[in-house]
Amino acid sequence: MSKNGRLPPVDERLFLQSVARALDVLEAYAKSPRPKSLGEIAASAGVNKSAAQRIGQTLLSRGYLERSDDGGLTLGRLFLDRSFDYLRSNPLIERATPILMELRKLAGERIDLSLFDSKFDDLSVVYAIRLQSKRETFYATLAGRRIPTFLSSGGRACLALLPDEQVQDILDRSNRRPMTPKSLTEISDIWTKIREIRLEGYSYAVEEALIGEIVLAAAVRNHAGYPIGAVHIAGSLSEWTVDDFRKRFAPLAIEAARALSS
Repeated sequence: MSKNGRLPPVDERLFLQSVARALDVLEAYAKSPRPKSLGEIAASAGVNKSAAQRIGQTLLSRGYLERSDDGGLTLGRLFLDRSFDYLRSNPLIERATPILMELRKLAGERIDLSLFDSKFDDLSVVYAIRLQSKRETFYATLAGRRIPTFLSSGGRACLALLPDEQVQDILDRSNRRPMTPKSLTEISDIWTKIREIRLEGYSYAVEEALIGEIVLAAAVRNHAGYPIGAVHIAGSLSEWTVDDFRKRFAPLAIEAARALSS
């Protein structure tokens, strides 16, 4: 099992430990993206300082790490190139972009597309498209951000399409830590939400990830009916009541998700 979910089966004869260690070094920046010394990299990645130095120099020479002003190593701008490569290679993202841009014009609120992988990383969803509204926090504008499946409106919309035993397994393995005082973390409460989603066809969350925010989402399915992501619409409680927001935007999210489903 990975840090995020399940790892696919790997033939140990084909597994390169050196590549895995290089990825461990890069992933050491996930919790704290600030520049790091070799000692900090070694401690965060679980390698010795000699290995951290060799890996660090290799990644530095290839542009995946850069020198900071204080002499530490920080993530390189080359990662933006790889992000671009992924975004343009994903057919769902390509198909979704014009639909979500039109939805953004119609709704006047923030529109997101999250991706869900029930086979590899089922404990979180990752935002692939984020179309801003008139008010945003910094992190709410960034593609690539992950949020726990159990807590996200999009994640719960995806869970609602899975068999009960698979949902329970995901909830049992989740670190159900709250993001705000209003986050639902009890399994019984989350199951209540999932049953509602199955009846209504969409999910909504009120101030569970960000105080003052309401978000609703509808799941996108693949050709087999499995969830692969969700369309989100997010608004401010200073401008909307929960009931009005749901009535106004739930049909739009459901229709957009239906249009994107295979």
